[in-house]
Amino acid sequence: MTADTPRRGRPPKNERQLSRAAIVEATLKVIDADGVSAVSMRAVGRVLGVDAKSLYNHVEGKDGLLDAVAEHLLGSIALPDITGDLRADLSAIATAFRESALAHPEAASLVLTRQLASFEGLAPIEAVLDVLHNAGCTPDESVHLLRTFVAMLIGTLLREVNAGPTYGTIDTAVIAQRQATLERSGLPSVAAAARHLARFEGAEEYEFAMNFAMNALLARLADQS
Repeated sequence: MTADTPRRGRPPKNERQLSRAAIVEATLKVIDADGVSAVSMRAVGRVLGVDAKSLYNHVEGKDGLLDAVAEHLLGSIALPDITGDLRADLSAIATAFRESALAHPEAASLVLTRQLASFEGLAPIEAVLDVLHNAGCTPDESVHLLRTFVAMLIGTLLREVNAGPTYGTIDTAVIAQRQATLERSGLPSVAAAARHLARFEGAEEYEFAMNFAMNALLARLADQS
């Protein structure tokens, strides 16, 4: 037996260094590279250089991996102080979420699909519900608005990261080529909007979506008062 050979009964060095945090980071590497659908115990084990079975000491299968990533994403949000201004508070929470999610945009959709029970996972939800409650929304309406709010945020984020090459770009040469194609489409409304359809700027689209959502929310609350 050499000095590098593990003793019988003891796990290999990589497995002894396993932690939930390391597993989350490895899962994010899989998601960043190949998307959420590529996540498996075996794929994460390969990233860590360990037997997939050793992961079960820290997470409960693939669902546990996805829950841990969603929890990490929500827990990493730097929640702002609440001011009592509905528009400002929801916009600040949304911006904090966007900044966190842009680090791993392919994982952002997990926030829509995982049911979390931890403090870290529920804290951002509590923040949004608290703002809506203080604005006079009932619990039922607050939940509907929360889900719409999150869906808008994640949809805008995924479009910002993935849709640019298809629906627009900020590259001037590509814009010109795409605009010319749209103008020759034979569709009057598409041709008239070609200059705008050919261009895509993520931050601008995010600001438009946020303002649209905030205006709709404030109008709804005004109609109920």
